[in-house]
Amino acid sequence: MRSLFLLGAVIFVSHSAQLWLKAYPSFIEKITNNKVQFYSGESLVYDDGLQKTKQELLDNPDIEDQLHYDYNQGSSAENTDAGRIRNEAFLKAIYGHNQTEVSKNLKSLNWCPKLVNQNIQFNSKNGAYEALKRVSDELDKHPEWKSFLTNVGGTFNWRNISGTNRLSAHSFGITIDINTSQSNYWQWDCGCKNENSVLKYRNKIPLALVAIFEKNGFIWGGRWIHYDTMHFEYRPEFFVK
Repeated sequence: MRSLFLLGAVIFVSHSAQLWLKAYPSFIEKITNNKVQFYSGESLVYDDGLQKTKQELLDNPDIEDQLHYDYNQGSSAENTDAGRIRNEAFLKAIYGHNQTEVSKNLKSLNWCPKLVNQNIQFNSKNGAYEALKRVSDELDKHPEWKSFLTNVGGTFNWRNISGTNRLSAHSFGITIDINTSQSNYWQWDCGCKNENSVLKYRNKIPLALVAIFEKNGFIWGGRWIHYDTMHFEYRPEFFVK
C-alpha cells in the first residue's frame, strides 16, 4: 500500500507514515512531498514507488518498505520477516552514520546485574538504551531464565550480515543476541544460506521472556520465517499505534 498521496495541492500522510513520526519523535520533523525530513536537516526518500521481490526488499528497501510485513506475535505459523528489511540510510540518520559516530552514542549497561553481571554496550539514541535497561531490570527478577541470559552473544559490532553486503543491525548498537547455546538460527539448523529454502521452525526461548522485550519496543528474530531466536532488535515503529 502506498503511504503518500496527492489530492489537489495537499499531501496526505497515511497511518503507516505517521508511525515513523511517533516512533522517532526527536529525529523526524515531518514526512511531506515523499521525503522524510529530519531535524538534523537531512532528508530521505520515503517511497521510491518500486514493486520489489522479497530479495529486493532486503537489498534495496526504501523507508516505507521497512513496514512491508506485519509483526505477528501469534504462533510460529504466522511468522513473517518483519524487521529484516532495513533502510541503512534511515538507521544511520538516527543512530550514527559510521562506526565512529555510533561508538560515540554507545552507553555501558550492566546486563541483569544479579543474575549475569555482564557489561554490554547499547545505543543511547531514541530511547534504545533506556528500553534495554527496563528489559534487564525485569529479566533480573527471573532466575529460572538465567541459562538464556548469561553469555550475551553480542550487541554493538560494526559488520555486514554474513554472506551479504548489508549492514547488520548490530552495527547500530540496537540489537542484543542472548545466549547462543540456547538459541536457534535458520542457517545453522538447515546448513544452508538459500533464502528460498523450506525451513522447519525451532525455538527454545520462553515466550514469557520474549514478551518482556516486546513490550519495550524490541522485535524478536524468533518471529521471523528466517528465524534467529537469540536476536532482539530495538524497532519501536512496530509497536506504536
